[in-house]
Amino acid sequence: MDLPEALRDFLVSRRARLRPEDVGLPVHGVRRVRGLRREEVAGLAAMSVEHYTRLERGQASRVSDTVLDAVADALRLSPGERRYLRSLARPAAVADPPLPPPEQVEIGLQPVLDSMALTPAYLVGPRGAILAWNRLAAAVFVDFSRVRPDERTVGRLVFADPGARRLYVDWEAKAREAVGLLRTEVAKRPRDAVLAREISELREHSPEFRRLWGEQVVLEKGHTTTLLDCPGIGRLRLSGAALQVADRPDLVIAVYTAVPGSADERTLLRLARAVAPVAPVVPAAPVVPVAPVAPEPAAG
Repeated sequence: MDLPEALRDFLVSRRARLRPEDVGLPVHGVRRVRGLRREEVAGLAAMSVEHYTRLERGQASRVSDTVLDAVADALRLSPGERRYLRSLARPAAVADPPLPPPEQVEIGLQPVLDSMALTPAYLVGPRGAILAWNRLAAAVFVDFSRVRPDERTVGRLVFADPGARRLYVDWEAKAREAVGLLRTEVAKRPRDAVLAREISELREHSPEFRRLWGEQVVLEKGHTTTLLDCPGIGRLRLSGAALQVADRPDLVIAVYTAVPGSADERTLLRLARAVAPVAPVVPAAPVVPVAPVAPEPAAG
């Protein structure tokens, strides 16, 4: 991804969505430009028009954090949008770090996922790749083991798998979440050829992805509420959270829970029992007869 171009597109999109009255500016006559003008944003951020224009052209190397905060305030950016702005303006100075082999990740974290026997959970890595999961996640969402590893990404599962549209009752919300995740990943790894190819293919084959990508959707929060229509199970409302893996900022565990005492929780418990591995039958140890011990004679 071209970071200066991404920075320009993002700032232009956020400037275009605001009206003068949204930020307390007067409106004079007919406006030929949708949204705010550059000089209006510069005035709200207390900076020169030239300075803001350079920023919008992607020339952010000398922009201070104070200026970025002022521009974020002027454009009414959300917390997620502020993080994305900083990631574009403050890219890593080194090349994208190499990705560890998936099997190395699975060995260390698969037992953690398996221990969450009553909670659907899966591990999300760089590029939105699904690296590992537990039995309940496979039963609730999709049997990840039946999906090719190169297709087992959040983006491809949401936009290229027809089953996702039936599974997620509010598919649009899930799609926006997936696009926001991918945009965050691109900002972290702008030179990742595999990620760039996936995004290019999704833009080519999915009109919905193309639309949302053009809207500059970003990832907002780590907690979501998802309503699912699971085949053979029915409606299931779950709360999702993204848990950061210690010492691995590129890995998160997506965990889904139901409201305690709810019908959704009871459904999860029944499903967890149904998919639980059968404990091996351990044969009982043979009983070895013990000869009785004769009492010692009493002392004389």
